[in-house]
Amino acid sequence: MSEYLSVHASGNASSTDAHDAHALANQPQPPSQQQREATPRKPQYNKREPLVFFIMRLNLKAVLLLLSVAVMIITLGIYMRCAAFSFSPDLVRQLGKRQTIDTLSSSAAGQELSAPLQDIECAINQEYSIHCKRDENANEVYVPFSFLRQYFDVSGAVTTSGSGSDPAKFNWMHSNAKVNLPKGKYETRGVFMYFENYNVEVRDRVKCISAAEGVPVSTQWEKRGYFYPTQIAQFALAHYSKNLTEPTPRVHVLEDADGNQMDWTTPKTSNMTRIWHHKFNTSIVQFETTIGYESAISIQVNQTQDLVLSVDLLLVTNSSSLMVTVLNRDTKHSYNLHYIAAELLLSVQESNIYYGLGSGSLNKWRHITRDLHIDVQKGIVLGDKRSPLKVRRSDLEVLSVAFLGIGFFDNITLSTSDHLAHFYDAAEWFVHNQDAKTGGWVNPVRRSLNGFAELRPGWISAMGQGHAISVLARAYWHSGGDVRYLKAASLGLQPYRVYSRDGGVLAQFMEKYYWYEEYPTTPASYVLNGFIYSLLGLYDLNSTAPGKIAREAGKLFNQGMHSLKKMLLLYDTGSGTSYDLRHLSLGVAPNLARWDYHATHVNQLLLLATIDSDPLIAQTAERWKGYMFGKRAKHN
Repeated sequence: MSEYLSVHASGNASSTDAHDAHALANQPQPPSQQQREATPRKPQYNKREPLVFFIMRLNLKAVLLLLSVAVMIITLGIYMRCAAFSFSPDLVRQLGKRQTIDTLSSSAAGQELSAPLQDIECAINQEYSIHCKRDENANEVYVPFSFLRQYFDVSGAVTTSGSGSDPAKFNWMHSNAKVNLPKGKYETRGVFMYFENYNVEVRDRVKCISAAEGVPVSTQWEKRGYFYPTQIAQFALAHYSKNLTEPTPRVHVLEDADGNQMDWTTPKTSNMTRIWHHKFNTSIVQFETTIGYESAISIQVNQTQDLVLSVDLLLVTNSSSLMVTVLNRDTKHSYNLHYIAAELLLSVQESNIYYGLGSGSLNKWRHITRDLHIDVQKGIVLGDKRSPLKVRRSDLEVLSVAFLGIGFFDNITLSTSDHLAHFYDAAEWFVHNQDAKTGGWVNPVRRSLNGFAELRPGWISAMGQGHAISVLARAYWHSGGDVRYLKAASLGLQPYRVYSRDGGVLAQFMEKYYWYEEYPTTPASYVLNGFIYSLLGLYDLNSTAPGKIAREAGKLFNQGMHSLKKMLLLYDTGSGTSYDLRHLSLGVAPNLARWDYHATHVNQLLLLATIDSDPLIAQTAERWKGYMFGKRAKHN
């Protein structure tokens, strides 16, 4: 075949005649002499022909066919071997059901996965039966955290990193409450405890901030709303503390009738003039409009971020009012805030929110400070109690300010905050709402405590008294010595000397240790956090007031501190604290303090430790702080 390929490739044939060619075509012939001579002689030794020449002799189609058959045979063989292989049932179950559990012991870190978790019923103290999981190899039983959370009063949550690169982590916490370490010795003129973190007005149990009084209205024990002295004092102390800790507010003056004058829109039926006020020795703005919003004098503001409005205002007629239009830029919905001369707390009609300045506001100058964000939010809640919209402060924009009726105004500003104005509104409330006979700031609602006789409206709280005195002591100092605040604070000491059964707040434990009652119950309840707050008020007045008043406050403070040191450990449960001592007064189970109240106990003791060096206070605070991280008192 090689000779045939050689001839065919050269394109030449032998010189034979046609007959011989025909005969040669029908039978093989030996090569001619010329062909033998032309063909190179092979070596004499026997050498195998290279593989490549062998493949070249094969027909191409046959090669492809053989390769295809070989691939099919190999593939089929591999498939049959895989089909015959199977994982062990245990391994399949592990891969499908079991998560890898990191063992706590380093010696077990390199061990193989244990057997799959099995279902097991857990009997908890022969009282509960719950579904658990068991690992036989590790001799472990896994209890659902949903049960542990309720049973042990702990909390936990799965957290993941924002980037997603780190694995999920489960955070177990005995307490979500926060301990606030004092930054130094407690200073009466400084921040009150950690109250700069308080935002009293945003609480759900605050119905609104009264436009007539400038203080919060509580719904804690009465849905209609009432003035709760303790809450009002916390409102004041929070704003006083924020004034010391926050940056200086940004103030945008809109109109002061002198150096800052706005271009007011004044309809033809209305009038606005700037006149000189001889008593104030400054210019003010006088306005007069007809009835109807279309006759209002107004200015366009378009102000964001600065949402605290302040204005000096005098309204002459019942139909006179101040109106502020605020836009929610997120929903594109606008609200009209109306401040009217009426005995009204808060009312809502669609997008109109009304706050009453009180009938006594007529023909009287008032300095009004309103947080427009709070006013809008409280109006929305009242208008839709089922699913009120939560408005972000950053979404609001003040569009316009307008006046209706007849009146005068001056010094209109918008600012980021005005904490001192809120503080003094509360201080003034305490001056004007103190019972001149008892010296107390009464609570006008009923209060029921489980197991104790109901407190009727008019009861006085030592905590409320102490908070109020802390407010008034600071107002006295900050105002430069306004004796009205000092007089009210001094009179507020009187209930400390009167037993609870006689309308005061004084109780006596085992006829030996004097205690100031947050709730003047019968028998005495001995609430711890309210008692300590009452002591801080006494300390504040002792450090601020002159002479005799300071000595009286100091005597009451020392009397209370003596009782605290003798009774403090009665509140220690070994793993937390008791809210009160009803287990001793009523002979019932202890009333354990929630973690937020327990944290308050710790914070109060840490503060007292800065003004009293007795190691009992600091040591107890540290031990109680440990309870918040799962530590417990030792067994015998």
